[in-house]
Amino acid sequence: MASREMELSGLHQSNDPPRSRLSEVLRRLIYPFQRGEALKPRPATGFYTDTTVCIGCKACEVACKQWNQLPSDGFNFSGNSYDNTNELSATTWRHVKFIEQFSHESSSNLVSGNLTSLDQLVSLETVSNESPLNRWLMMSDHCKHCVAAPCHQACPTGAIVQNEFQNIYIQADICNGCSCCIAACPFGVITRSDMGGHSHKCTLCYDRQRDGLEPACAKACPTQSIHFGPVDELREQARKRVEQLHQRGVPQAYLYGDVPSETYSEMHSFYLLVDRPSIYGLPDAPFNPWLHMMGDYVRSVAGGLAAIAVLLVVVFLLKP
Repeated sequence: MASREMELSGLHQSNDPPRSRLSEVLRRLIYPFQRGEALKPRPATGFYTDTTVCIGCKACEVACKQWNQLPSDGFNFSGNSYDNTNELSATTWRHVKFIEQFSHESSSNLVSGNLTSLDQLVSLETVSNESPLNRWLMMSDHCKHCVAAPCHQACPTGAIVQNEFQNIYIQADICNGCSCCIAACPFGVITRSDMGGHSHKCTLCYDRQRDGLEPACAKACPTQSIHFGPVDELREQARKRVEQLHQRGVPQAYLYGDVPSETYSEMHSFYLLVDRPSIYGLPDAPFNPWLHMMGDYVRSVAGGLAAIAVLLVVVFLLKP
């Protein structure tokens, strides 16, 4: 990948040839009615995020902002552990979550200073049926790039597409800011920009993928918590990791989003977790709103017919 980046950086940058004024006017008149050629499908790519090795360094956040030229969110701590970004937004496409899990006993010891050595702190790190006594859960959150994405299904303008890598991509120049995608996403990933009013989210570094490069966040991750590649290979790699953790005495390790459920499709960006999804701020059982559509249509038609029937009754029976 590094050699490929050096190769691309050395390419000559040339501008498009100048157009005459007449040809430019004709192009702008004809362009809205033209259909572009469909891109040749490529192997599906995505992310596999291993939360057990995430150290919360936020290198992925910084790399994402730097590559995509996203503005800073400020340098004020939120009060939620060491987090300063709070959540995903139109200017934060990667967000590292810090989940602190401490028992009352260990917390009081930490506050009072009764723990005099690291060994005493480690000795308290036992796992119960409910939750561990002492640990930090860290997760680099981002768009899930769902196979059957509700945002894609809800978009009325065609601004949200599934590109040749089978990733969900928002075309900001086509987005009209209606926020249908925001309401449809069960993960709270998409947000409207305060500046332009368009919706934004992780693009899975589509521009880098087209040049044969891995996304900036995966390249910057120092612990290889973020894995990028063909989805089939990532699933196999993730399942081997889960088996390895089970053998090492971590029976609660499992994958989230790698396979479809009764209410939601599989995701091309999935996670290895060691606690309930809700602990990480993820829905325990994500539900595609599209599944409600048939019932909603039936109820709407039935309500309309009932209203018409009542109106007819009022008109004919109460007629003087």
